[in-house]
Amino acid sequence: MTNLYNKHAVLASEGWWWWDLKFTKINPLLPPGPLGLPIIGNLPFIKPELHRYFSDLSRIYGPVFKLRMGRVLAIVINSPSLANEVLKVQDAIFANRDVPVSSVVGTFGGLNILWRPNGPRFNQLRKLVICEIMSKQSLDACYVLRQREVRRMVKEIHGKVGSSVNIYKQLSATALRVMMSTLWGDDPSQDLIEFRKRLDEIIVTFAARNVSDLFPILAPFDLQGIESKAKEQVSWFYGVFEPMIKNRRNIRDDGKEKEKISKDFMQQLLELHWRGDEKNSLSINEVKALLLVNNFNTITST
Repeated sequence: MTNLYNKHAVLASEGWWWWDLKFTKINPLLPPGPLGLPIIGNLPFIKPELHRYFSDLSRIYGPVFKLRMGRVLAIVINSPSLANEVLKVQDAIFANRDVPVSSVVGTFGGLNILWRPNGPRFNQLRKLVICEIMSKQSLDACYVLRQREVRRMVKEIHGKVGSSVNIYKQLSATALRVMMSTLWGDDPSQDLIEFRKRLDEIIVTFAARNVSDLFPILAPFDLQGIESKAKEQVSWFYGVFEPMIKNRRNIRDDGKEKEKISKDFMQQLLELHWRGDEKNSLSINEVKALLLVNNFNTITST
């Protein structure tokens, strides 16, 4: 139930859709909904199986109803036509979302694609990532890195001829090495097992339910310690990234950089940063935020 204070965020759960609205001076005409308690609203009554809970409420209040969750007003939709209107026809209006407290720390206030507000800069960033980073040419540029790790796995398995081999463990380790090599290149300076452990920890922190997301007035107090924990964990990751970025910048400034047959994700991001073009380049904070998010994707994919 995290991120429920999003201004106009659209979320899905088992075919159900809801979006969140902040309070305004002029209260809009709202659909019906169950009565809640003062201050905390319907939070105590929400059941873990949301699809069943929403189905029960829709039979009472109709296909559109409201729920109050702390300082958040959520509108739940159980109508294909309205879902199409919200998610497709009017998607630009409902695309924006407030950044959770934990994610503010890790993405410099929401500089990555996931949390950036819909607008010109979001469109520019998405275009850069799709056309420059995720293009066939860019994926082909790191083919050698992927090939190297697959050959390494085959060599390890071949060296164990006559003994039992845990294929799942081998494939999992190879997938992690492939992705990390694609992100960092030839020689990651950190132990991959330690790095994965750290990523697992920060993913748990980012996904934790935070009372500050439902009651923003409590955010400065950090009652659950999530913000401080996220700051500590994120500082470790940026402590890993910054020496790598500095080293590549020094190589470039010294004129020792050569045209590479293979280019990892970090190199491609830095080249976009070095362009210096406001519309077609990335800031260094955007580079770091994208690196962190793509490391999250690495762990969730393996």
